[in-house]
Amino acid sequence: MISFVGAGPGAADLITLRGRDRLADADILIWASSLVPEEVLSHTKADAAVHDSATMTLEDVLAVYDANPHAAIVRLHSGDPSIYGAIQEQIDWCEAHDRAYEIVPGVSSLSAAAAAVGRELTIPKVSQSVVLTRLAGRTAASMPERESVEAFAAHGATMAVFLSAARPAELQDELLAGGYPAGTPAALVVRASWPDEQIVRTTVGELAEAVKSTGVKTTVLVLVGPALEGTANRSHLYSPSYAHKFRRRSEPGSTVGRPA
Repeated sequence: MISFVGAGPGAADLITLRGRDRLADADILIWASSLVPEEVLSHTKADAAVHDSATMTLEDVLAVYDANPHAAIVRLHSGDPSIYGAIQEQIDWCEAHDRAYEIVPGVSSLSAAAAAVGRELTIPKVSQSVVLTRLAGRTAASMPERESVEAFAAHGATMAVFLSAARPAELQDELLAGGYPAGTPAALVVRASWPDEQIVRTTVGELAEAVKSTGVKTTVLVLVGPALEGTANRSHLYSPSYAHKFRRRSEPGSTVGRPA
């Protein structure tokens, strides 16, 4: 079995229990040392063979799979492997070679960043959608034209921009051109959940300078949108006047529907 395991955003204790268990059972581990803390490897067996994918190509990784058809292999990715994890090409190989595989979800850096800034990203009547995207860069050919940052910005939803801190001016320009007002709140989270995590609160109009102020060009997640204001109207879901299959509607002053 080949297990594609999400290690979480950085903090060693944010790996899932299932991910921990797969590490404990692994005969072979391939991990991204530049993105996953070494403490996570404490869950592995002492005699497990460990490969660092930082120096490996896809062909190198697939060669390990091919040479060990009966081993329990963990391919340890940062965050959640289904988001910018480059696992589909590995899954294609598994299916073409009739190898059993599984995906073990991980905590995304998006979840860790939202927790770090203390914000819900979906606020009724403000934003009910979250767009996960990135700027087109060295891999611009892989970015569909309809999915530019500018195109998504036109919706005014909450946006999480990955892998884009190396070009802050371009990012700011696309957000503004797409329709976000300059005063729209934004937040930068550098190395979310790591011990050296940085949080910078800013606005779209000052985003480029804020990114430059961190001195960092990688492992930065940019959150943008009016939901980051942090205020919300009362949710209907928990209103006494809102009934659903688990709770009856109650009038003001009534005890109907309240827990005993």
